[in-house]
Parts: sequence; C-alpha cells; structure tokens
Amino acid sequence: MSKALAVFHGRFGRATVYQLNRPFNMHAHREGHLIFHVGGTPARIDVCDERWLLAEDSIVAINPWEPHNFVPTDVENGAIFFVLYVNAEWFAPDAARAHGLRFGHTCFKRTVALDRHIRRTAALVCGAPSLSTLDSELRQLIDGCYEESWQSSEPVQETRTASAITDFRVRKSIKLMSESPGAEIELDSIARASGLSRPHFYRLFRTQTGVTPNLYLNTLIMEQALDALVATEVPIADIGFDLGFSSQSGFTRFFAANVGMAPTEYRRAAKVLRP
Repeated sequence: MSKALAVFHGRFGRATVYQLNRPFNMHAHREGHLIFHVGGTPARIDVCDERWLLAEDSIVAINPWEPHNFVPTDVENGAIFFVLYVNAEWFAPDAARAHGLRFGHTCFKRTVALDRHIRRTAALVCGAPSLSTLDSELRQLIDGCYEESWQSSEPVQETRTASAITDFRVRKSIKLMSESPGAEIELDSIARASGLSRPHFYRLFRTQTGVTPNLYLNTLIMEQALDALVATEVPIADIGFDLGFSSQSGFTRFFAANVGMAPTEYRRAAKVLRP
C-alpha cells in the first residue's frame, strides 16, 4: 500500500510527500490542488474526464471541487509525489486575485525555476520546517505555479464550482449534508427533504456544483476524518464509528480509496504547524 513520507497541516492547507502505488477512487477537495512528480515512474491523473501525464517536466493543477483520481503506472514500487492542498482563503483572502483560487490550465510546463523551487520545498517538507519558513516557501511556489498556469494563450474552459450555487434546493441539501456528514446518510432522504425527486436531485446537484451528491458527501466525510486523525487522539475505530461506518475495516477501505493509504499510515506521518 502507498505511504506518507511527510504530512503537514497548517493555515496554508496541507503539504504532503507521498509514495503512491495504488489508484484512488474519483474524489474532490474544496481546496485547490497542485501535484508534482519528484521521483520514480511518471503517473496519470484523471481530471474532469481528461487524462494527463504527470512527469518531472509537468505540473498538474486541480481547481477546488474538480473531480479527479490518480492512476499509477508502477504498482510494484510506486513513485514519489509532492502534493499540495491549498486553502482558498489563505491564497486569496477576500478574493483579492482576479480569478480567486482557480488555475488557468490543468497541466502545464514545469520550468527550470519552478523545478528548483519544487525540489527545495519538497525537501523542506521532508525535514522539520517551522510554520513561518514553510508558509513563505509555499507562498512563493504556489504563486509561481498559479502564474505559470495562466501563461498559455489557449482559451480556458469555464468550470462550475461549489461556490457558485444558485438553486436554493441544492443549497438546502448541502446544509443538510454538512450538519452531520456520515456514511449512514441516505441521499434519497436528502433529496426528499430538499423538495426534489431522486433523479432531479442528482441532475440538479451535479449541474450546480460540478460533482455528484455522493462525491460531495464523501468529501465532507473525508474532511471530518482528516481533522479527527490529525487534531485528536481518538482511536481510529471510534473515528470511523462517529462517521457512520459499522467497522474499522469499512472506514479504512473508504479512507484508502480517497487518500491512497490507511488512516493509521496518515496519522503516523501527520503534523500540525500552528502559529
């Protein structure tokens, strides 16, 4: 199974170095996502129904709530990836930037300058960084990737984001899911409570958010799971139970399908950088 070499949570979001050799389920994050290949065999990333090669000369950038998954090419040994989950409020407070946290292109060239910065920051993450040091390095790296993603002259396709929801019934369904996210939630009941039939609910939800209700709920559950793993010492079996899983093995399968590794492995590597 894949493993975490380093995981840091902070106001920036998450900075991680993973050795990955297993595919993920299709999933999404409310954070922006930057993925860099730093060792081993290149892999493929599916983003919004398009497949991209992630190698040492490219960068994959995923906007908040864009569905994606990881497709390894070396299931024996895996490869090493530096992965950033970027908090939109940290990146663009009060939407100070023209596009907020939205990258211009999904896959773009990894310049020589960016490559040096990527390797330096990945090495820092694998060490024992202070919050101020890591925060500054990440700011420069993410800003550089953001600017490079907008350099191409090709037109950029507009994408729907979860922040652009206009239908009050979809907003209500999200509120209901967010109040107590868990594996036991029945989406058919959420649809009825929102005043929609099941087929209409699924179509409208995807149109408004860009993701299915199942994927959205899975994201909420994963956020709760990550917070509990990193910020508390609650036993993993209890975390799974609190999130609606009937067994620790069921929770572990769900977590591994979305993160690529067992929750025990993630907790072992994770650290929180506090101000």
